[in-house]
Amino acid sequence: MVVKLDVSGVGMTSQRTRNRLTDRLREQGILSEAVLQVMASTPRHLFVDEALAHRAYEDTALPIGNSQTISQPYIVARMTELLFRDAQPESVLEVGTGSGYQTAILAQLVDQVFTVERISKLLDRALGRFRQLGLHQIKSKYDDGHLGWAEKGPFDAIIVTASPREVPSALLAQLAPGGRLIIPIGDPETQTLTMVERSSDGFDTTLVEPVRFVPLLGGKL
Repeated sequence: MVVKLDVSGVGMTSQRTRNRLTDRLREQGILSEAVLQVMASTPRHLFVDEALAHRAYEDTALPIGNSQTISQPYIVARMTELLFRDAQPESVLEVGTGSGYQTAILAQLVDQVFTVERISKLLDRALGRFRQLGLHQIKSKYDDGHLGWAEKGPFDAIIVTASPREVPSALLAQLAPGGRLIIPIGDPETQTLTMVERSSDGFDTTLVEPVRFVPLLGGKL
């Protein structure tokens, strides 16, 4: 399932610019054509401040305020590809809405996305972007991401866009049997993108690659 975005009136960049981005992602090892297609059609410049819009299609993280960042496109594509590898989840929990860019990517690939954000200003801006793009299948919650969203679980897949020192127990509890969790784990200096899969015997963990994310903090702002 790939949802077509309503991009009328968002000042889309040239197809050439967006194709250069997906070409770089292919060179970096992103293989999923569905993920590449969605990355190519999503207006990333809409998810950054206007002053940084000219850098939106660079493969780099950018500040979005409140000491948070929009992840570099490679990391977004990599985490999404891992989430969908050999699986087609129907419901995904995202911890850390941030700019809403990762959320928008997911919402074009699954039936339901549930996203949790602890910073109210970021969530409000992200919700405006979702409305602008016609992404009505996204449900949001203003809360501490460590807690997940138990009332909506269990989830086929969970993606976490900030780094705790260890996997929050609430997220493991909300992962459905056969489900998959993609999460960066570690301290501010050393983090590893990690895949946790729930099996009949418990949880199987795979270390993927070194990454650098903002820390997953508790509470609400």
